[in-house]
Order: sequence, then structure tokens, then C-alpha cells
Amino acid sequence: MIDILQILLTENFWAASLRIATPLIFGVLGALLCEKAGVLNLGIEGIFVAGAMAGWMAVWLGFGLWGGVLVAALTGGFFGLIHGILTVPLGLSQHVSGLGITLFATSVSYFTYRTALPTVSSPPRIEPFRALDIPILSDLPFFGPVLFQQTALTWLALFMVVCVWYVVNKTALGSAIQAVGDNPDSVDAQGLSVYGLRIGSIIFGSALMALGGAFLTMSAFDAFFFGMVNGRGWICIALVIFASWRPGKALIGALLFGAFDSLQVRLQTEVGALVPGQVFLMAPYVLSIIALVIVARKADYPRALLKPWFKGQR
Repeated sequence: MIDILQILLTENFWAASLRIATPLIFGVLGALLCEKAGVLNLGIEGIFVAGAMAGWMAVWLGFGLWGGVLVAALTGGFFGLIHGILTVPLGLSQHVSGLGITLFATSVSYFTYRTALPTVSSPPRIEPFRALDIPILSDLPFFGPVLFQQTALTWLALFMVVCVWYVVNKTALGSAIQAVGDNPDSVDAQGLSVYGLRIGSIIFGSALMALGGAFLTMSAFDAFFFGMVNGRGWICIALVIFASWRPGKALIGALLFGAFDSLQVRLQTEVGALVPGQVFLMAPYVLSIIALVIVARKADYPRALLKPWFKGQR
């Protein structure tokens, strides 16, 4: 008999859950910013792939780890700019544009990889971010291994939760972003640029998404390989709804999914011979869908989400 409670109370379980949640934290914050401004960004899956490849390749070419982070963010911002131009001033379908960005970003990433390394059978390894060992704090019971033995990118993700929460809820810029996602006409009436706010939010949100991909190649692993994103972008889209477009709840949602995923790995180790492995692999997604259904009915979504806006039209 497996003692699930004993698993849930271990330090290693929650440390692993936070590591698994880190790319989701970046992704859900990025998607949240886009949707707060009224634009759905289904390009997130491809932007994850592009960020993973660009960050890894930058490090491999000698830019250093933080140089790789910057390159990944710029790559994500570039694809966000394309999505923004297509959906904001041109008013094209956000669904079609987003799916197109996913296909385009993924294809470009794989093409770049194959072009740069045409004869390589296995991807070159890089020296990834190492877990920080903070004196005294890392030795604390429970919180030491869970919080203070993570990599710098995990701390950056947690810091970005605070930054996004502060900007959205405590600044004039955040108020403008929320207003442009609810009532763009009122923003235009105040002399602010609806196009500028929306495109800026998409660019910055996409840069955060790309950092989620960069975490995979520069912190969780030490190389880029096909299929490594494995649907994490789509999970982030669902987590935004679960979080009701609130950064704090977005963090909780990402941690819950990370805990589900971490738990299935441990359960698979314990009873893998008795239950097909596919059951454990799908468990985090099934639990996430259940949680989404429970919460989504009360979600207060941005009222102008998915609605194109053109200057001078009412």
C-alpha cells in the first residue's frame, strides 16, 4: 500500500514540484499578460520551442547562460511582435494567427537546429544553471531544499510573479492594460494607444513564454531535443483560466500541476508494474482539466478578449 501522504510531506517531492512548475510559471504569466490586454496567444507552444532552442544555441555558441536567457527572451518577443501585428492593427483571427505562430516558430526552430548541426546524431551538451546553495538558508529544514536549492531561473520566475502582480494591480500601466482588455474605447478616449498597449503586452508576454522554454534546455536539461516542450504551452493556456487572470493564482495553478506531475512519477515508480504507464502520464492532465472545469465557471474573463478593435469604429 502506497502512503501518498508520506510522499506529499517529503522535501524532495515539493522541490521537484517547484522545478516542474517553473516553465509553467513563465508561460502562464506570459499568457496572462496577453489576455489581460484582450489578445489570446495560441502561439505559446511554438514560442516555448523557439525559446528552448534559441537559449540553448546561444549558450552553445559562447554567449553565456544569461546571454542565452536574453536571446531566448528576444526570440519570444520577435514572435510576439508578429502575432501582435497580425491580430491588433490587422484584426486577423487570434486563433488562426496563434496556431500559425506555433507552427512557424516550431518549424523555424527545428530547421535552424538541423541546419546548424546537420551531421550530429545527439545534441551537444552545455553547462546549465546549477542549483544555488545559499549559506544557512539552504540548510533550513524543508524550506531549504524546496526553495533555496533551486536554480537562478526558478528564482527569476518567482520574482516575475511579484513583478507582474505589482504592475497589473498597482501601477497606471497595469490599469491601462486591464482597461484595454475590457473596454478599449475608453482607453482610446483618454488619448492612450490601444494598439501600443496590446502589442507591447503581447511582446513582453511572449518573451516570458520563451523563458519557460529556455528553462528546459538551460536548467532542467543541458541540451535541446525535439518534443521536449511536450504540450506545456497548452497547459499554460488552461492555467490562465484556472487562475482567473490573477498572477498569484497563476503561481498556485502552476505549482498544483507541478505537484500532480511529480506525484505521477513517484507513483509510477512504486506500482509501475501493476498499472500501465500511460495512466500515470495522463493523470496530471486529467486532474488539471477537472480543476479547470470547477474554477472556470466563475472566471471573470477580460470582456474584450478575442474582439478586434479598430480606431475610429464603435
